[in-house]
This record gives sequence, structure tokens and C-alpha cells, in this order.
Amino acid sequence: MGAIRLEKVKKTFGTLDVIPGVDLDINDGEFVVFVGPSGCGKSTLLRLIAGLEDVTDGKILINGTDVANEAPAKRGLSMVFQSYALYPHMTVYNNIAFGLKMAGESKDVIDEKVQSAAKILNLTDYLERRPGALSGGQRQRVAIGRAIVRNPAAFLFDEPLSNLDAALRVNMRLEITGLHQELKTTMIYVTHDQVEAMTMADKIVVLQAGRVEQVGKPMDLYSNPANKFVAGFIGSPKMNFLGGDIAAKHDCHEIGVRPEHLAVSTESGEIAATVKIAEHLGAETYLHVEADGLGPMTVRATGEVDLGENDRIFLTPEQDRIHRFDQHGLTLSGA
Repeated sequence: MGAIRLEKVKKTFGTLDVIPGVDLDINDGEFVVFVGPSGCGKSTLLRLIAGLEDVTDGKILINGTDVANEAPAKRGLSMVFQSYALYPHMTVYNNIAFGLKMAGESKDVIDEKVQSAAKILNLTDYLERRPGALSGGQRQRVAIGRAIVRNPAAFLFDEPLSNLDAALRVNMRLEITGLHQELKTTMIYVTHDQVEAMTMADKIVVLQAGRVEQVGKPMDLYSNPANKFVAGFIGSPKMNFLGGDIAAKHDCHEIGVRPEHLAVSTESGEIAATVKIAEHLGAETYLHVEADGLGPMTVRATGEVDLGENDRIFLTPEQDRIHRFDQHGLTLSGA
């Protein structure tokens, strides 16, 4: 069981409210991702749950028990950090087993748990190696193995893939997702990468300046963002925001249109533009354009598009995919 509930959780450093007051429910077995720009408070919130930072005010309930004033070791959680924090002089086996030895577990129990974790993480053939002989992805798996053997109520991941190259990030993303499906244990995962959030999460928590902007399933946030901040943060490439006459036409302060929701024509359309840069990727083409009277926009077209620098084009937003925002950046209903 790993149900976690935050009630008005607050963290203050001096006179600065880093976390002004968060309410959040994380259900047992959920994969929840905290996402937001650097400095938004996502790692601080994770550390408050872990007990690595003291709560200024509020409650942290794990399976119904308030642990806000409990030591980290008494919370039943396992944390995986950005840095692997492995002991370089120890074998993989002993790195995974270290916490169990410190807890006084018997040799047989330790061996059973280490072998089981190694099998899950495809580390069985590497148990006698030392961390220096492993790749970055393998080292991160050892760090995860060290967390698994504790059989925690929940796993807490603090940007665990940040030190890996692009290919390894994709592989580890799939491995962690598969691990969650196998273990069915609650996982809270912190990242600034919204692609990781969209592809891994059951539920995303979008944070800005320590405040929760929106909580929901990935595609709910993509399709129905609560405000301009969420709309601009979720989705890649980022949403285009347009004001002026086109916004007035839709009776709002500003509209948002995702790059993939713009039809491209060389003959006619609602928005005239000039192509500045075309990125040809085979399966899709990204057009970075200067729209007449509106400024820079990004267009995402399926497949190969025969357009290049200085070509004149016309863009037409899909009417049922236009997002409308008021003067405060809040989403307006209707198209």
C-alpha cells in the first residue's frame, strides 16, 4: 500500500514561501510525475515527502498516517537520485545489499532480495562487477535495485535520467515504466522534461513557483489545459500564442494553437507567413515561420513537406483545436 495525501503542505525558507501550500492525492499504485521549469519547487516537494526537508506547515499522510514529523527512515519510502551515489569499491551485489545489511537482515534474506531485484532489472550478469565497469544506464539500474530491495510503500525519483545521453534516456524511460507495470508500486517522479511526463505518467502534476497549476492525465492536460502556463508547458513543440485581430475574432485576449493543429497551404489560408527555417525529419517536418503581423510561429506537418527558406505559405488553425485565454491567462470554454 502506498497512498500519499498532502494537506496544505508548506515550506518556507526565511521569508520566502517556496511551497505556499499544496493539497494533493496520490493513489496507491499510481505513477505520478511532478513537472515544471527549473525552480518551480518540484524537487523540494519530493524532498518534503521523503523527509529530507522539514515541513513548515501541513500534513503528509502515507496510508492515512501523518508522517510530516517522522524521520525519513520511518516513512517506508525509497528514493532514487539524479546522481547514482554508488560505492565505487563495492560490487553491484554489495551496493544493492548495503541497506539490507545495515538493517540487520539475514544473509539468506539479503541474497533472495538482491537476486530478485537483479533479475527484474537485468543485472544478474553484472553482480560481481564494480560501478566503474558499468554504463550510465546500468549504474542507474543498480541505484533502482538498491531501492527495490527495501520493498517500499512508494518510490521517489528525483530527475534520475538527467545524467544520461538521449538514447539511454529513452531506454531507461521504458525500463522504469515497465518496472512500474511489474511492481505496481506507487511511484513519484520529478522531471523538467515534459516528454518524460507525457510518456510515463498516469497522472501529471504541473508546478509553477511552488503552486500546483493543474493535475490530470497526460492527454487531459494536453487537450484541456487550465491556463496558458500549462498549455505552453505541455506539448512539444510548444503551443503558438496569438493576439491581435485573430484573438478578437474569437472573443478573447489571446488564442493558442499547437503546431500540429495548423493546416499548411501554398495557395490560401487564414494566416499568411514566410518560412524562415524548415527542419526535415522524414516522418515529420517542422516549419519555423514569421507570420504576417503576428510574429514567429512553429508548424508541425506530417511527413516530408517540400518547403524551404523564404517560401510563402498560408496557415489555417483547426477550429475545434483552438484554445482561448482571458486577460489573466485562464482558459475560456468554447471555441
